[in-house]
Amino acid sequence: MITVKNLSHHFEMGKKGQKTTLPVLHDISFSINPGEIVTMIGRSGSGKSTLLNLIGGFIRPVSGDITINQQNVSSFSEAQFADFRLDQIGFIFQNFQLIPSMTAYQNVELPLILKGIKEAERKEITDKTLKRVGLEDFHGHYPSELSGGQQQRVGVARALVLNPPIILADEPTGSLDSETEADLLNFIQQLNQELKITFLIITHDEQVAKIGHRTVEIQDGRLIEGGDTHAF
Repeated sequence: MITVKNLSHHFEMGKKGQKTTLPVLHDISFSINPGEIVTMIGRSGSGKSTLLNLIGGFIRPVSGDITINQQNVSSFSEAQFADFRLDQIGFIFQNFQLIPSMTAYQNVELPLILKGIKEAERKEITDKTLKRVGLEDFHGHYPSELSGGQQQRVGVARALVLNPPIILADEPTGSLDSETEADLLNFIQQLNQELKITFLIITHDEQVAKIGHRTVEIQDGRLIEGGDTHAF
């Protein structure tokens, strides 16, 4: 489902004519099978979030290939990848990334609007998705009126609303307390088991890493093979 082959990336720093190169990822290759939960651990600055952004199409790799569902997405234009993301990938972020001026309902509905789905169908899907995450009574609440755990559940609902086969999560429990973290991790496992969603979860938390069917470690931009394998 996801194959990364010989992927390298660097950032250019400084002004024109005085630029320096900051290497971030070095010749990374790995794959994720359909229906897997893969957790990736590494210290801050190890390159794991850059790797997630490359797979999600927010930045383009300097070299190497990324194949998702048998499509080589490495050379996609920004517009092509935007359309591809709507069909194939949901995202869960550490800081929720909700639009503060929109209600929980509107935040979850937004991908459906971008997809061009008609209003009546949008309402049915949004209602169903908010119910799935236990927020059917919070449609009209704004993010500032919700707890951290509730905001993250809105984020999960937004990731789910278009029924993607893949969800990429960047430190999804980083802003949550331990009890709310446990609830979210249990919910991710439930979604994986019931809907067969493939998850790639970036984390520095060993407890989060334990929910993975497979855990790999990234260190100084290089993937370390033979990470621990965890069963449910």
